[in-house]
Amino acid sequence: MEYNLYDFRGSSLNIQIAIIFIIIAVSFTVIAYLSILTGRYRAYQREKKLASLHPIIDNLLMEHILLNDELAGDVPADQVALPIEVFRLPVFEHRWARQALIDRLIDYRNNVRGAMGEQLRNLYIQLELDKDSLKKMKSRKWDKKVQALAELSNMNMSIADVTILPLTNSRNRELRAAARHAYIKLSKNEPFKFFDVVTEPLLMWDQVELFKIISTTERIAIPNFAQWITYSSNKSIVSFCLKLVVHYNQISAVPAVVKLLDTKDHYLRADAINCLGKLKMESVEDKLIQMYDSQPLNCQLEILKALGRISSGRYVDFLRQEFLHATDFDVRKHAAKSIINNQWAAKGLIDELVETATTENKLILKHSMNPLIKY
Repeated sequence: MEYNLYDFRGSSLNIQIAIIFIIIAVSFTVIAYLSILTGRYRAYQREKKLASLHPIIDNLLMEHILLNDELAGDVPADQVALPIEVFRLPVFEHRWARQALIDRLIDYRNNVRGAMGEQLRNLYIQLELDKDSLKKMKSRKWDKKVQALAELSNMNMSIADVTILPLTNSRNRELRAAARHAYIKLSKNEPFKFFDVVTEPLLMWDQVELFKIISTTERIAIPNFAQWITYSSNKSIVSFCLKLVVHYNQISAVPAVVKLLDTKDHYLRADAINCLGKLKMESVEDKLIQMYDSQPLNCQLEILKALGRISSGRYVDFLRQEFLHATDFDVRKHAAKSIINNQWAAKGLIDELVETATTENKLILKHSMNPLIKY
């Protein structure tokens, strides 16, 4: 060792630096492998413990809740005595075991309804597992907060607005989405209040998840979405509310949607036209035709689709002109589809176009006539 150290000191600077880097690289490699092996060993130990604990939890839940004849007979959950003491096993004094019990309760509650589901919730509360979830809400780690929100929302536990609303605007995407979903699901009076405070845009995936939560949550209070269409400065919120207006067929929101036709943002304008078309608002057809020539392509396409959805038959000649003379393929395609949708008023026109149109236009028309193809 003394010789090696003496030899190292006597080496050139380049060799010394290279040896130092080699030692550092080898050390970090060894540490990385040790951490991987340690993590795998801990995961193996955890899976081993859970494999022995899950049957115990399942047997307790089956015997005292899922196979309970009183609950099967639709007896109200608050009238069925819950044998809470049988669940107070020594193993549940450990945090990992309590977490396993929470996960199991959520799995079963997601697959049952009625008195059984309510009894599982009661068990969650009486074993004070909700306190474990609330402790995770105070964690500095975002993944713990996401886990807590999922647990509390699955168990239909209330969370104070002052706690959850700031999280709906978190910089972390996953935490932000989880908080928004939980707020809609758990808030009894104003489930859409976070629309007022959101500054970050709702990404498309966020909108899909929110729509799923909103449309499947029972007894949710649906507001008039016109208020956010009119006053929100968050364009993604406005766009999302337009979709909700269509889903809930909120005719009362139409005046607010019509005002969006004058907005400078042509993406929002296109969304507003799409909304009016899907609501089949015949009263806006004149305005759509008047503004058509001054619009960008995305808005023109939405106007053509709206004329087909409204299907009043009043603007068949306009659609014919666009189909025959437009140079853009998408314009001709949507004009053709809208003509087909107005076929009750354009039967003779369709036959005429099929006979006299160019080869390409003929293919577009036949394509549009296929009822299996949706736009």
